[in-house]
Amino acid sequence: MGKPSTVVTMADVARAAGVSTMTVSNVINGRPRVGAETRERVLATIGELGYQVNLAARHLRAGRTGVIGLAVPELERPYFGQLAARLADRFDAHGLRIVTERTGASREGELEAVAFSRLRMYDGLILSVVDIDPAELGQLRTDAPVVMIGERALPSRFDHVMMDNVDGARQAVGHLLATGVRRVAMLGGDPDGAATMPALRAEGYVLAHTEAGVPVDRELNVRCSFGLRDGYDAIRGLLDREVAFDAVFALTDVVAMGALRALADVGLRVPDDVQLIGFDDIDEAPYLVPALSTVNPGHEVLADTITSLMMAQIKGRPAGEPQEIVVPAQLVLRGTTRA
Repeated sequence: MGKPSTVVTMADVARAAGVSTMTVSNVINGRPRVGAETRERVLATIGELGYQVNLAARHLRAGRTGVIGLAVPELERPYFGQLAARLADRFDAHGLRIVTERTGASREGELEAVAFSRLRMYDGLILSVVDIDPAELGQLRTDAPVVMIGERALPSRFDHVMMDNVDGARQAVGHLLATGVRRVAMLGGDPDGAATMPALRAEGYVLAHTEAGVPVDRELNVRCSFGLRDGYDAIRGLLDREVAFDAVFALTDVVAMGALRALADVGLRVPDDVQLIGFDDIDEAPYLVPALSTVNPGHEVLADTITSLMMAQIKGRPAGEPQEIVVPAQLVLRGTTRA
């Protein structure tokens, strides 16, 4: 009954099902104007004929493509994959799809993502900013809706959503110090850096020590990347150098996972011998042994806020000052820390 050599139209479906094209349209769009029996007949006919909704044509007629671009530094980190999934769920409710691309955390990749967002036919772009200079943001030429996400304040003409890296780290390290530990190793921090994630979380680390009246020992800061192996090697390096520590603050949960394995390999018990806390509260964190204490950067609020700002732009929000929103972080205590 199918038509393999021709494109099946809505009119073809209507004719075969014995209904009007408006009825077929109502069924396709889920409108509550069709009886159950008629709906089933139309859906069966759609399946028999192999009719496919041309979403691209539908969106282009409306001046839209139905696609939102999400440009992130890397795809390997669970945090960004889980962020993409949350955003996909939310934009799906608006009839929009997410397409993810990788910038490599480089200035060139981030600038290209903005410059070519129109050529890639995005209705809007969500850009995770790592390396662009704030001055360059103001010079970017694009009339597409753009929402920036990132670690630091970025004076620009774009809406910007940030997690509170400083306070999240302060809460994490403050909790460790409140349990009586005094030598907290920091894995991945960059106390001397610019306002990037490693620098901001290191700022929170220092702030917690100041508030607790505990001196900061720079020997406890291990600069490293953010993979599993990096966390593992950072702990082994501290042990090899015989640097004493009784707690660990890992700048990401992935680093904490590597650290947890290293501590287990040398027979150090967590949290009895060494307490451990991460940052990001990725989906895997509660399923480690012991379950990982961490900082939730406000996943659901971040996704809701990004979506709200983007949809407001797409719908033609009146021009005004760009919004900069900081989402609060929340400490999540599990099995790798002591109460």
